[in-house]
Amino acid sequence: MSLGVTHIDHVSVLITDLDRGRHFYRDVLGLKEIAKPRTFDFKALWFEFGNQQLHLLLKPQADLPSPRHFALRVADIRMARVHFHKHRVETRETTLIPNCDRFFVLDPDDNRIEIIQWIEPYDPAKIGSGQFD
Repeated sequence: MSLGVTHIDHVSVLITDLDRGRHFYRDVLGLKEIAKPRTFDFKALWFEFGNQQLHLLLKPQADLPSPRHFALRVADIRMARVHFHKHRVETRETTLIPNCDRFFVLDPDDNRIEIIQWIEPYDPAKIGSGQFD
């Protein structure tokens, strides 16, 4: 019997400043802010894009820098690079994957975000390593 997972519902990210987090995720990334549940007795910001959500959780300290990240798919990666440069957000190039273009940015708390455009859908039979390690 399968668990029946259909998609990622949300991702949670730690932030240390609500205003700074709101500015980056709402104004720079362009995500739509939505109200968090009224039952929450802690500070958090919720954003919606497509049928998924991003939750920013206010904490006194940021996560330690790590390779953990989430990826946002865009329709035009070139325009995305220009957009981040206009907002003075450094873009960091990374390992090539056939049939896609991608880079990383950091939010104000150094959380990594991958920005990706698939030129063709990923086909593990064609470009996969054939290994699961």
